[in-house]
Amino acid sequence: MSSTNQHMQNCSTTNNQSITGKQYVRQSQMRIVMHHLRKNKGAMVGLFIILAIVFVAIFADVIFDYDKDVVGIDISRKLLRPSWEHPFGTDDLGRDILSRILYGSRFSVSVGVVATLIGLGIGVIFGAIAGYYCGIAEDIIMRINDVVSAVPSILMGIVIVSALGATTFNLMLAIGITSVPQFVRITRASVLTVRNQEYIEALHATGISEFRIIAFHVLPNCLSPIIVQATLRIASAIIAASSLSFLGLGVPAPAPEWGSMLSLGRQYVRTASYLTIFPGLAILITVLAFNLLGDGLRDAIDPKLKK
Repeated sequence: MSSTNQHMQNCSTTNNQSITGKQYVRQSQMRIVMHHLRKNKGAMVGLFIILAIVFVAIFADVIFDYDKDVVGIDISRKLLRPSWEHPFGTDDLGRDILSRILYGSRFSVSVGVVATLIGLGIGVIFGAIAGYYCGIAEDIIMRINDVVSAVPSILMGIVIVSALGATTFNLMLAIGITSVPQFVRITRASVLTVRNQEYIEALHATGISEFRIIAFHVLPNCLSPIIVQATLRIASAIIAASSLSFLGLGVPAPAPEWGSMLSLGRQYVRTASYLTIFPGLAILITVLAFNLLGDGLRDAIDPKLKK
């Protein structure tokens, strides 16, 4: 009996070790990506900056008094140079530049993120259809995509906002539409590499609908390049939003959007250059942070860089 019990314990120990080994081998792809991402110092710096900006954007109403600190007019402190009281100085209406820049992160970042999500949603749908069905559907979608891509994105944005009106939502919609061609191409390319896999053919044999195959089996295996593209696209969307706001076609005044702040400060470039320097640095740092994070994600997901 004792030998039998010892044998059972040995078998149990062996099985536990086997299960532990299998669990180690089957660690999730997300954990592997996060491991490589944490090793990338540039990506971590970018992520830290993004989290700080998001924190300020979420709690902007708690940190600042919008009516007093952000849009309140006080001519007595007009065009004050940077000081301890006003670290970034004041504008031509006596408004504190630092408060406006930090509060403006809510507008600039939200426009970039929402616009990217709009382009992502539309682009993934049409890209998946083009890549999965091919044939006539692919030809029609890709030819329309080529036509849209041929128009400069800033020009298309100007046309859309001018036609629909200069509002925050229309700005998001315009930038989102200009983002669609990139997501269509990258989704189509990813779907083409997945649709001929053996497990997809097995799913066809079981009688599962094509919609379920695309939504639950094809697209989840195409997410890596799409996520990287979305991260990098947010940076481009922020620049596009600032450009349109600079031209007077973005977030309407007196909202403190970074592009509109640049536009208001350009007439004081020689006498009060800080009016353009600080909003420009805000755009630069934010765009750089998203690009660093996007590059880090791309390196972490790239199988060639994994050991």
